[in-house]
Amino acid sequence: MRRASGSSKTQAQKGQADPSADKPYHHGSLPQALLDAAEVVLRRDGMRGLTLRAISREAGVSHTAAQHHFGDMSGVLSELAASGHRRLVSALATATESVKLLQSRRQAMARAYVTFAVENPDLFRLMSRNELLDATRPALLEARQTTTRVLADLYGVSTSGGNEHVQPDTNQAIIMTAAWAYVHGLASLLIDGRLNLLAKSAEGMRDAEDLVVSAIEHMRLVPTGLTETTKRR
Repeated sequence: MRRASGSSKTQAQKGQADPSADKPYHHGSLPQALLDAAEVVLRRDGMRGLTLRAISREAGVSHTAAQHHFGDMSGVLSELAASGHRRLVSALATATESVKLLQSRRQAMARAYVTFAVENPDLFRLMSRNELLDATRPALLEARQTTTRVLADLYGVSTSGGNEHVQPDTNQAIIMTAAWAYVHGLASLLIDGRLNLLAKSAEGMRDAEDLVVSAIEHMRLVPTGLTETTKRR
């Protein structure tokens, strides 16, 4: 769980032609190319620099291309956030695929969640910026449901069918909320640099990432006093 080395490099240096400017795209691949360009701009320039024109320019296509495919910035950001959720789910699945013990699976998933945040801090923040996203957009709605189902599976909430909503009972909902909040909070504190001083003052800790790993290892990820039964109303 090592921190990413910073913003992505620009594709063109000042005074040089953008090598993507003459890159041909098939019709079906242009939306993905625009999303890739949007992530490059987001990493390099932050949310303030992320505009439809900047995205199209980064992709080397007409300045109207992003608007044509996504409608507006909310559309672009929602599709980008959906892509982030899909990548997060893939990372969580990879981290837990060979882990059998339940508690070990939870810890592996927690570490993978934090690692994803460290490696993709701007995208990770965007995925929670509801005021910028269209929560009704099908791609985002489906991707968020998939992320929730992955968490639900670790806490005894059975789901069936690719598009079925998670329906935990009250006990399960409390457990899921506490575990999710704990891990998401650790990830946010880490990428915002809020744990650096605490880690320096803690004997035996190399850095904030070590502190987070240790916190995950010492946390059961189930609130005290709650059981993990799968009662149904």
